[in-house]
Amino acid sequence: MNKNICFYMFFFLFFFMMLSFIFMIYFIMNKLVIFLEWELISFNSISIVMSILIDWMSLLFLMFVLLISSVVIYYSKSYMSAELNLFRFIILVMLFVFSMILLIISPNMISILLGWDGLGLVSYCLVIYYQNIKSYNAGMLTALSNRIGDVMILMVISWMLNYGSWNYIFYMYYVKNDLIMMIISFMIIMAAMTKSAQIPFSSWLPAAMAAPTPVSALVHSSTLVTVGVYLLIRFNILIMNTFFMKILLLLGMMTMFMAGISANYEFDLKKIIALSTLSQLGLMMSILSMGFSDLAFFHLLTHAMFKALLFMCAGVIIHMMNNIQDIRFMGGISVYLPLTCLCMNISNMSLCGIPFLAGFYSKDLILEMVSFSNLNMFVFFFFYISTGLTMYYTIRLLMYLMINEMNLMSIYNLYDEDYIMLKSMFVLLFMSLISGSFLSWVIFYYPYMIYLPMNLKMMVIYVSILGGLIGFLISNMEIYSVNKFMMTYNLSNFLCLMWFMPMLSTYGLNYYFLSFSYKLLKIIDMGWSELYSGQGMVIILKKYSIFYNIFQMNNLKIYLFSFVIWMMIIFMMFMNII
Repeated sequence: MNKNICFYMFFFLFFFMMLSFIFMIYFIMNKLVIFLEWELISFNSISIVMSILIDWMSLLFLMFVLLISSVVIYYSKSYMSAELNLFRFIILVMLFVFSMILLIISPNMISILLGWDGLGLVSYCLVIYYQNIKSYNAGMLTALSNRIGDVMILMVISWMLNYGSWNYIFYMYYVKNDLIMMIISFMIIMAAMTKSAQIPFSSWLPAAMAAPTPVSALVHSSTLVTVGVYLLIRFNILIMNTFFMKILLLLGMMTMFMAGISANYEFDLKKIIALSTLSQLGLMMSILSMGFSDLAFFHLLTHAMFKALLFMCAGVIIHMMNNIQDIRFMGGISVYLPLTCLCMNISNMSLCGIPFLAGFYSKDLILEMVSFSNLNMFVFFFFYISTGLTMYYTIRLLMYLMINEMNLMSIYNLYDEDYIMLKSMFVLLFMSLISGSFLSWVIFYYPYMIYLPMNLKMMVIYVSILGGLIGFLISNMEIYSVNKFMMTYNLSNFLCLMWFMPMLSTYGLNYYFLSFSYKLLKIIDMGWSELYSGQGMVIILKKYSIFYNIFQMNNLKIYLFSFVIWMMIIFMMFMNII
């Protein structure tokens, strides 16, 4: 069973992916929306209802999630072949996918919470899958950061009682300027920021790289981190033109910029790709906060394809290198892993927005809409500098992995890839080439025609070429000149460590809060509260029962002794009265 579980799950998910693709085309052509309600319990005036919303958006996202998860499970057959508990791993991944499906098709806050919490719980189980201290720390950071978002969703559920229904899609348009809805929109934005790892909740996303690589491919492409963006796309009517949107724009840009800089200082292969995901999430959040929710959804889907492929290529490289993830010990792998390097180069170029690959269609459109919008120079420069930084760290990664000479510590048995991994990667390679063009026809009913001056129109190309050139030059420099370029040790330390966010979240938030709760446990729960409630009552009753047990022995001496004592007390009281 362990051997064939991957095949069974692959075919199961792939079949449903094809089904959702056919339905999605049908729904778009006929402009259909289906809203289903299934009454679970009806007791007096209380009815608990499970709601499902099926429209083109949920079906399209579902198709991408099912495609990536089916390919990742097929990939896991080879990658996790040494795993003794493969069945347990596949079941965890399937639970993760089902939580995501539940969240995608839910128009109801209660069922959204089920999927939301399911993702949080299963992601914790997957992050701590390799059971060591680093994994446990990363899992705890991930779980505690995401708990903030879970609490916000719970508070949204309680605030929505004011409207009498948790089906937010019915009344969202009519009450968008209501004070209670403003509070709800703030909580929704906070919840989305924790799941999509925006500043100041960014530190959990690179830490979650402790999970197995197939899980990273799934988490960072189409499931966990995209949930926040998807939720805001669904709530876009409610949160548009509010003050919170301006703050979200600022935080999204800062996340994009911070992740781009940190990726240039990082040497862990998986963390570089994780920071790249963080940068793209910042881009999605920024463009969403400017009012272009369709563009955010477009980039969400194209990004899912090439990012899953990028992680799978990284998994093959790590697999071949005997689990080394440091790019300084790699180099010249294009000779040994040509097909993996082909997939990796195309996914990297798609990430950079090289024309006519998947990423180009969404990224170019987003940057042109930024140029077209009525925004200040600060926003404009942040967007374009972050795009240049993307090119910068991508070229740096390619230089370290493929172009520079081999830097291996000892001789490894570098062999070409196995076919199970290659087949799964080629599916995503094909999608990374065509999904941008395909989605631009599917999502937009009419083509965006953006007329800009020549310099602004070519700005994306200029910035990409400049970023790539700087990345190439700095990767070729000697170590001393690199240090000179990085200016000071303190500045490079600040930029390398994600603006000290891991320290803030680990020590400032988690450590002090957890130690405070530990003190409360010791002082209150296990201290005076214990003494004057449960444990104290046990001790007192035990003493009294021992005391009364002596009396129940019918011992004459005890009765005589007690009689004498009582007589003495009465005599003394009598003497005092006289």
